[in-house]
Amino acid sequence: MTASSNSPAEPRRTPLHEVHERLGANLVDFAGWLMPLRYGSESAEHRAVRETAGLFDLSHMGELLVTGPQAAEFLDRALVGHLSAVTVGRARYTMITAEDGGVLDDLIVYRLAEEEYLVVANAANSDTVFAALTERAAGLDARIADRSAEYALIALQGPKAVEILAPLTDADLSGIKYYAGYRHTVAGLPVLLARTGYTGEDGFEIFINPGTGAAAVWEALTKAGEPHGLLPAGLSARDTLRLEAGMPLYGNELSADVTPYEAGLGRVVKLDKPGDFVGREALAARAESGPTRRLVGLTGRGRRVPRQGYAVMRDDQRVGVVTSGAPSPTLGRPVAVAYVDADTDTTTGSFAVDVRGRAEAVDVVELPFYKRGR
Repeated sequence: MTASSNSPAEPRRTPLHEVHERLGANLVDFAGWLMPLRYGSESAEHRAVRETAGLFDLSHMGELLVTGPQAAEFLDRALVGHLSAVTVGRARYTMITAEDGGVLDDLIVYRLAEEEYLVVANAANSDTVFAALTERAAGLDARIADRSAEYALIALQGPKAVEILAPLTDADLSGIKYYAGYRHTVAGLPVLLARTGYTGEDGFEIFINPGTGAAAVWEALTKAGEPHGLLPAGLSARDTLRLEAGMPLYGNELSADVTPYEAGLGRVVKLDKPGDFVGREALAARAESGPTRRLVGLTGRGRRVPRQGYAVMRDDQRVGVVTSGAPSPTLGRPVAVAYVDADTDTTTGSFAVDVRGRAEAVDVVELPFYKRGR
């Protein structure tokens, strides 16, 4: 019997799927991939990253390779950042927007060589980004190739990351700055070793191509991390870690209905770079007029958690909506991020979140909720 053409596609499996099964991970469908939600206690995984180290499988992310004599010029035209100004070996956080300035995805772009860049997209948006880049490359000597299926991606995050990784790599980790990525070896395998992450902690993201070497790298890092208390960590811990660190999540804080200015990320938009880029006119207008809403942090006074979509109230009047919320293992109370009307005075008044018909008192605070010591 053949499957119906309307049957949902089976989620894809990462090169580390058998490792996750052996570890007893709770696997869920996330952006079309079967991913570990947690391995045991998500709060224990969260605390491991804050106190020692955690190991993440991020192989669901999209890797798009951009090459050619006009690769730099093309990315300047296609993205909001000034990518031609990035030196070889460095990376840049940036965004791809529509003509109206709405965010199609937030990206990290690594410059691997003068005419070679690696664009890393969120899993759910990888096809959208590939299609938009392909369209925007018209007339330029630049080529875009989707290499996502060839890569595995492992993140080692936490204050013990350097100590754990150092014996396994040929790299001098003290020479790799934040938002830098170089070709090195880890566990004897060639990788792109980047000092980037999504947790608010120091750490590394390790791009393994071909992805068949992922299990060997994972096992080597696990063994090296055992004396330090390293734990494998799933999507739940990754979400609470990024939330505490005030990092946006596409589909929550970012969407095609939001410009970088609403999200408090106007700094990534380089209106002064040479030439035009997609969305420039709309973004320049938004920069001039100012956003109509802005992101704020909320900390709960009670135990009930503000969740995405819950209304934010000031003196019993709705002024915004929660985009992300969760219990914070680090702060020991609920935290949330919300969009509020730009003219909302957050220094006075009584704030609350409508949690299923009940007003839960919250305090408005500056983001991020957590910032690691240097």
